[in-house]
Amino acid sequence: QVQLVESGGGLVQPGGSLRLSCAASGNIFSPYRMAWFRQTPEKQRELVASITSDGATDYADSVKGRFTMSIDNAKNTVYLQMNSLKPEDTAVYRCNIMGTTYWGQGTQVTVSS
Repeated sequence: QVQLVESGGGLVQPGGSLRLSCAASGNIFSPYRMAWFRQTPEKQRELVASITSDGATDYADSVKGRFTMSIDNAKNTVYLQMNSLKPEDTAVYRCNIMGTTYWGQGTQVTVSS
């Protein structure tokens, strides 16, 4: 059984930064790709960023240059460093092992003054 546990969300002012973490436990076999998605009640779920087990990344145009996803294979943890945050980044962020039904519980990010 695989479990994903996110942390690091919160309230931040526009222009601020947050770092999200997603710790994975259980049987995860390489190669794999992990992703951060976000969703609000008004919008469809959006793929924000993804990373392969060997560190190749991909980003949505809306976050390129502001967000950085990284992986620590020794800790089975992925991170999402979010800089220059905007109000439109407000959402519930969830991590996922792409191509599987394994999802974290989600962490709220609110960008507001």
